[in-house]
Amino acid sequence: MKKFIISAAAVFTLLAFTTVSNWNADNAHSKLTFTVTHLGIADVSGLFKNFDAKLNTTKDDFSDAQFELSADVASINTEVEARDNHLKSPDFFDAAKYPKLTFKSTAVKPVGKNQYKLTGDLTMHGITKPVTLDLLYRGTVENPMSKKPTSGFQVTGIVKRSDFGIGEKFPATMLSDEVRIKADGEFTKQ
Repeated sequence: MKKFIISAAAVFTLLAFTTVSNWNADNAHSKLTFTVTHLGIADVSGLFKNFDAKLNTTKDDFSDAQFELSADVASINTEVEARDNHLKSPDFFDAAKYPKLTFKSTAVKPVGKNQYKLTGDLTMHGITKPVTLDLLYRGTVENPMSKKPTSGFQVTGIVKRSDFGIGEKFPATMLSDEVRIKADGEFTKQ
């Protein structure tokens, strides 16, 4: 009985020091963008206006963070309504059939001061593929308005639209296969 009590006390002590903290994206101060090259000569950028992102961690440096993101495909915005409607169509994202794109991290690996490789599963157009992205931790401050800890992150990387069956009718000479993605996020501790 004495061994059981000591073991239970050790487990509870360990759990007390590994408390998970939950953080949610502040969408007013966060952005999910993409850029493609048109005809090999001009960049065209857009964003997803409606998305949710959260992270969970037990470490102050976020080295064990688990990120999750979900974006509404129909919220795509390139500032050209006709192009946005085309991107929502079956030619590209097929937003009616595949209304969400998601990312769920599987690993965060430190590569330098405040720099990480973020690996996870990206799902778009009904296809899930592993991707590795660059993650920059920009610091944590107390938000003067909410009085809550707020952390900043930037995620950058390249994905191929062909890996997800997006825009298959359009050759890379017309629209680059490589899509540069960038997410800037402020996360508030809950």
